[in-house]
Amino acid sequence: MRSNKIEAYKKTLQLTDEQREILIGVLLGDGHLETQNNGRTYRLKIEHACWQDVYTLWLYEKFKAWVLTPPQEKQHTVFGKIYKEHWFSTISHGAFRFYANQFYRDKHKILPRQIERWLTPLVLAIWFMDDGSIKSDRHRALILNTQSFTKLENLKLIEIFNKKFGIQCQLRPQRNLWQIYINGSTIRKFVELITPYILPSMRYKLGKLGNTIA
Repeated sequence: MRSNKIEAYKKTLQLTDEQREILIGVLLGDGHLETQNNGRTYRLKIEHACWQDVYTLWLYEKFKAWVLTPPQEKQHTVFGKIYKEHWFSTISHGAFRFYANQFYRDKHKILPRQIERWLTPLVLAIWFMDDGSIKSDRHRALILNTQSFTKLENLKLIEIFNKKFGIQCQLRPQRNLWQIYINGSTIRKFVELITPYILPSMRYKLGKLGNTIA
């Protein structure tokens, strides 16, 4: 698509409410926004391991109108081991600038001030699929990998979980960083909240709790 046609096409694009919620969920997780023109526009970049390609393709379908090139495969080597990933990125667009300003400061991810209002069951589900896991096969506890956020930001999230959803969480140290640990009697409440939005291919992240998903 030629540049003048791309610019004309960009003017037709507008984020839907669903896309906004998905965007917030992936930015809380592994997704990130990039700029190539000092913050005038941003593009969303998504990348996940190849064995999570169903989830990557699902995200691609949700943002397909914003993407010029379908998901591609890449690989990198860490300590001699080869890792393969599927990734895609959207076109650069001013619609992402507001979210970049909320989620980033000096190129580092931060917790948006409006996060309490933005957290919905869909946002939580996307966040968990993107960057959550079961603690282990022996435990029912669930983990949100929130190492991108400071201790104070994690404590704020824990406060919001309890206040807004009645879900009790704990702060879990992880190599001088922090995770959110969901356990106890309210773990069922969290699972029921996100269940309607969890893709079948991502049920494994819920461990045995995933067997309850219809």
